[in-house]
Amino acid sequence: MSYKTSEEVEQAYVDSMGTELGRLFHELTNECFWLHWKWGEYVTLFGSKPERIDLLNEASGPFFRLIQDILWEDILLHIARLTGPMKSVGKSNLTVRCLPTLVVPEIKTEIQSLLNDCLAKARPAVDWRNRHIAHRDLALARGEKVQPLAHASRLVVRESIDSIAALLNGVERHYSQSELVYEFTSLLPNAESLLYVLRDGVEAERARRTRLEDGTMEPGDLDHREV
Repeated sequence: MSYKTSEEVEQAYVDSMGTELGRLFHELTNECFWLHWKWGEYVTLFGSKPERIDLLNEASGPFFRLIQDILWEDILLHIARLTGPMKSVGKSNLTVRCLPTLVVPEIKTEIQSLLNDCLAKARPAVDWRNRHIAHRDLALARGEKVQPLAHASRLVVRESIDSIAALLNGVERHYSQSELVYEFTSLLPNAESLLYVLRDGVEAERARRTRLEDGTMEPGDLDHREV
């Protein structure tokens, strides 16, 4: 099986879409892949099985709570960026909002409709970005009676991410007669690999504590070397 380089993929888009749309679309697909990868890692760790949460809590609960919050806010911020305005402070942004202005007239209505759905589903992420992540709303932080942050459950985020992929595939279908599968799988070490290492480490620590309690611990078992 042959694989195209990033440059080859970009050139294929330029050949089929023209320079401006092709280059923009290539960057948007890269962002969408990256967003899906981060979301997949988040779900693997924190949204798949209660047993995994128990494992993370036993290994280092406060640390993994920190990782959970950081990943969650970063994913919301990523959605808000991808669906943001075409310009900020006079400078152009990489955003899906550009697509209807660049596609051929025969699919403009379809792409605008997909974009509208995408923007609607991104509203919770934008609210979190505006009042909690990029800025902290003072009244909200104080717990005063203000509009609460928009509901941003895992389902809401999943639907928002899916709508971005659907929008991009609307363009892909017309120009490339195909669709991209953005769900990311990799043979490289990932969050699931980490879970296996943590499981083995937690089990070893349980065994060490058992030997300590029943008096069968060897002197070397007390050796906690730096890592």
